Amino acid sequence: MAYELRREDLEPLLLGAAFFGSGGGGTIVSATHLAEHFTKGDYYPTDTVRVVSVAEATDGDAVMVAYLGAPEAINSATYPSGPVLAVQNVQARLASQGRKLAYVMPPESGALGVTVAALVAAKLGLAVIDADGAGRAVPSLPMLTFAAAEIVPRPAFLVSQGGLCVELDVTPRSGENGGKTHQQDVSAIVEQMMRPVVADPEFGQFGGLAMWVMAPADIARATPIHGTLTRALELGRAVKAGRIGSIAQMIGYLAEHCDIEARAISEAGELVSAEVDTSGGFDVGKVHIRAGKHTYTVLYQNESLLAWDSERPQPIVLAPDSVAYFVGGEGQSIFSNGDLVQDDGSLNPAIGKRPVTLIAWRAEPELRQPGGLILDSFMQVLNTLGYLGPYVPLESLPHAHVKQGDAA
Repeated sequence: MAYELRREDLEPLLLGAAFFGSGGGGTIVSATHLAEHFTKGDYYPTDTVRVVSVAEATDGDAVMVAYLGAPEAINSATYPSGPVLAVQNVQARLASQGRKLAYVMPPESGALGVTVAALVAAKLGLAVIDADGAGRAVPSLPMLTFAAAEIVPRPAFLVSQGGLCVELDVTPRSGENGGKTHQQDVSAIVEQMMRPVVADPEFGQFGGLAMWVMAPADIARATPIHGTLTRALELGRAVKAGRIGSIAQMIGYLAEHCDIEARAISEAGELVSAEVDTSGGFDVGKVHIRAGKHTYTVLYQNESLLAWDSERPQPIVLAPDSVAYFVGGEGQSIFSNGDLVQDDGSLNPAIGKRPVTLIAWRAEPELRQPGGLILDSFMQVLNTLGYLGPYVPLESLPHAHVKQGDAA
């Protein structure tokens, strides 16, 4: 059922989306910075955003909109200028074909993705569809259901905050849109082309992306993962209201309200160090948490993709399964990788010696189909991080047996 978001809804929305983002999807800092400027005035013609379900999205075309680039670089944005300009280019292209753009949607679950989609919709008088392409955040375009559904990736506009527009158009070898797998192939090619573009000084490591235009008949098959904005909003509200203040309460909430069987995969420990390098539109790094004899290491490429326990010979989480941080004690409990690590590589002092626990849950079925584009794409990235084995689902991996009541 359709509903409206107001400015006061954006904070819980982005907080909940950050939890589901598996450490990525943009930082809470950058999303909050954008949300703070959402007021009716010179930039935004309205202070509300309409959210519609997939079934209700019948009044026109939809397009995915996002920031593409390094989370730390995006922290400087005040207004979503690049994404707005990218969508305006899509609007103009569709208008020339006698078509109307009515909806936008985020690419993934994550603080920045849902915030940008909401703000672009408010700026341009569009609605946001309550769905995304992964149910978590992902480091590359072929990992999204839009690519797996073979939605035509033309046109694709990448626009800098200053207005420099790049259209990426990979012409098919045959036919208007190419053969059966052309769209999937092009998603990978576009990804490879876009990363050097955002790394250019004119872009400053990030830009606004509008890609995958969907007619109403295509929206449902391209977005089988539904209700992700509402899920994030409700979780964020529960956290803000103090109803989720412990590992046990978070795991219980996920089971009861989200049908997610999550588990604590580490003992509560202290965040002790981190390593990060920003290049090619990615923050690539490691986060280390120490608990007794255990050192838990999370490897990420914007998003957390792999977790190790120093006392075990195998990983304890493999993407596409999700892993999130939960920080106990007083203060903010949800953090992305970019929020844990500051620009200079130092740890966020807001965490200090508060207990940090890793919570994991299994990816949506669409992300773990053997031989599918999405799972294969995740495995390629895991290979670059040094993992050369097969995908092993979360429930088959060893993990710390943490009693829910023991975690803060």
